[in-house]
Amino acid sequence: MKIKEGFTLRTICGESVVIGEGLSQVNFNKMLSLNASAAFLWEKVQGKDFTAEDLVTLLTDHYDVTAERARQDIDNLLKVWQEQGVIE
Repeated sequence: MKIKEGFTLRTICGESVVIGEGLSQVNFNKMLSLNASAAFLWEKVQGKDFTAEDLVTLLTDHYDVTAERARQDIDNLLKVWQEQGVIE
């Protein structure tokens, strides 16, 4: 997987949000808000190829969370990112 070109993580009013840059990404009806752990993951993998297991490892190495719980959270996160069209 990879984050699609044109999507950038920004901090707006203290909130981490993913925005599309360039006319092909513009959709003013949606903004993807990320919590702290999702923003951490985005920053670590932006511009790189990654797998779900890579994200699980990042979570378990950085946060006090079990691999099982991290895997559940990553499955949910990737589902959202896929639905929002920010990864390929």
